[in-house]
Amino acid sequence: MLQFFSYEFPCALQIKQWGILNEVKCRLCEKYYKERNIPEPPDTVESVGHIQCYCPALQLPRIAMHHGIWRELMFSMQKSSTELNNASEPRWQFPSALSPEAHAEWGLYKILEYMGLHEILPSGSGKNRAKLRKDIEEYHTAYAIDFDYTDIDTFIARRPDCLAFDMEEKLCVFLEYTRAMDTNEDWAEKKEQEKNDRYSSLLGFINHLSHREKSGWKASQTNFTAGVRGSLHTNQFLTRLESLGVKNINTREAIRSRTVQKTLSMSDMILKFFFIALISKTDWTLQSLPTEIVNKNMERFNLHLQPPRL
Repeated sequence: MLQFFSYEFPCALQIKQWGILNEVKCRLCEKYYKERNIPEPPDTVESVGHIQCYCPALQLPRIAMHHGIWRELMFSMQKSSTELNNASEPRWQFPSALSPEAHAEWGLYKILEYMGLHEILPSGSGKNRAKLRKDIEEYHTAYAIDFDYTDIDTFIARRPDCLAFDMEEKLCVFLEYTRAMDTNEDWAEKKEQEKNDRYSSLLGFINHLSHREKSGWKASQTNFTAGVRGSLHTNQFLTRLESLGVKNINTREAIRSRTVQKTLSMSDMILKFFFIALISKTDWTLQSLPTEIVNKNMERFNLHLQPPRL
């Protein structure tokens, strides 16, 4: 991690600068595609950013670790959101935050059903699901948004990381956690924009449906973005926690600190996975990881000393 922080991690790009390698192509990508008999793999530069965020051989560990960090963050929000509504009940509900080890990703059907905007019948019941598909087409036509009928399944399947609901004020908030490469100065803004673009049409549809049905519901999005080196916009992060009912300043700071700590642990583990995969088959990185790896501090497992799981 010291090499990682000092921008001297021995990836191919750095090793070439030292005059030891002639190529900057990702050695793990080359190995990954060769094992799968893909004749013309894309050229990818083996940089720290590529290893941490894009290398296909490390995709599943990245996803598992993303979920590990996010589960803990959203469960902490749920537990610490103490703001009350006018009925002296908790203002914010986080129905998809089940525990620090598990969460449910809600799709469009479930979200609309929870908000009372659509009665969704089980698969095979037909009419209500067909009506939702027609509503989606109508929304895209009304706002002159380019859309193909074949895109509807993708549109419906899109799932935010978590959801927060204020049932009294009728607010639905998509919650997204992102772990991004934090080398460039505007890294956080770019990643936030990517996340906003990803869900803008889905939020637009929900607000369109709410307006049409005169339900009073409003949908929006809140992002929590952390850099792989532990960077984050502290004031923004704490303000967003407060907006979701985490009113105790010490609790907000504890959640921020824990999120940074776990993000750094996960980044360290990705680097260890990279070296293990270089000297073994890459298939093991595509298998599900044990829950204890993604839900607890990574350093205690010292996986760089353990043989890869084949």
